[in-house]
Amino acid sequence: MDIARPDLKQQKRRRLLLWSGAAVVVVGIAGVMVARLKPAAPTVDRSTIWTDTVKRGPMVRQVRGSTGMLVPREDSIELIPAQTDATVVRIRVLPGAPVTPDTVLMDLADPQLQQELLSARLALKGAQADYKSLQGSLESALMDKKAAAATVNTDYVEDKLQSQTDKALYDLGVISGLAYNKSRSAAEQLDQQHKLSQQQLTVNQQAIAMQLASANAKVEQAQALLNLYEKQADALHVHSTISGILAPLAVPLQVGQHVTAGTSLAEVIQRDKLKAALQIAETQARDIQIGQPASIDTHNGIIPGHVVRIDPAVVNGTRTVDVMLDGPLPPGAVPQLSVDGTIDLERLADVLYVGRPALGNENSTLSLFRLDPDGKGATRVPVKVGRASVNNIQVLDGLKEGDTVILSDMSRYDNVDRVRLN
Repeated sequence: MDIARPDLKQQKRRRLLLWSGAAVVVVGIAGVMVARLKPAAPTVDRSTIWTDTVKRGPMVRQVRGSTGMLVPREDSIELIPAQTDATVVRIRVLPGAPVTPDTVLMDLADPQLQQELLSARLALKGAQADYKSLQGSLESALMDKKAAAATVNTDYVEDKLQSQTDKALYDLGVISGLAYNKSRSAAEQLDQQHKLSQQQLTVNQQAIAMQLASANAKVEQAQALLNLYEKQADALHVHSTISGILAPLAVPLQVGQHVTAGTSLAEVIQRDKLKAALQIAETQARDIQIGQPASIDTHNGIIPGHVVRIDPAVVNGTRTVDVMLDGPLPPGAVPQLSVDGTIDLERLADVLYVGRPALGNENSTLSLFRLDPDGKGATRVPVKVGRASVNNIQVLDGLKEGDTVILSDMSRYDNVDRVRLN
């Protein structure tokens, strides 16, 4: 028969409870340890990142104008306006074509001007005929005055000689004093007449000169009016006074179109007198000064230049900076050609610098990934930066010479402090 052993059941129960408790403790410890584990560092493809090594040496601070164009200088533009109201009858040259002072750009027609030109020619001929007629009549009258004055002068000379002779005879006692006095009185009277005739002749000559000057002024006025109409008629054949390129107008003209006086007919630009107009971000333009050196990239050559004007107006967050070109233009350089440009702000002699990160402003603290010595991983470090250039930025703290950092946009890894590279 079986013998009951209650002590064996109690021992089995104790062992079961002991193992259960131990299992619970082990599971709890494992859970705590798992909770304290950090997530594994994500892996980054090395070919997708951009890195640079921290260097020490001179650094040139620059700003870039990535949207610019070649524009005419103020002294290189000739705007040709219409001299009179006219109609476009022929367009000889299209925009973009080279022109010279002998090139006729277009022909205009103005029938009213032709009528005024004919009237001006007739008016000039009439004024010239009036002048010659007046001149002839005045000269004839002057000759009569001169003839009368000559007669008086002859009588005066004869009476003066007679008076001198009578005086000599009177002194000799040949004639009486009465005869001598009569002769002397006649001579003195003719002397007065002679003086008056000379004065009248002088006054007449002055009057003639004034009348001829007045008539000549009418001739000159008619000539000036004719010259004006002839100039306006010549301007109907529109041509430039300089050599250059015919630029397009904002509103192109068409054959048959009527234009009023002052309307822009053509614009000629000298090709060798262009400047670069760069659009610089407002935040970067504050350090630009007149005279700073610049380089203009026409995509067909680099041209040196210098800053000549900074537009005070801000448009869409940018300011226009004009750069005078100090070198020759490359082939194909024309107005409105898109260009890029950099302006040198200053040269820092001996600084620690690195390539400019994709995200980050100057005078701030950036968070960059610094590569491990073995190059298999990178750790996030705070980096204090100073002044920035187009491609480089000054390092003030957080990195040393020879460190390599990732400059690419790493914002997707903002939640980790370390990445692996493969």
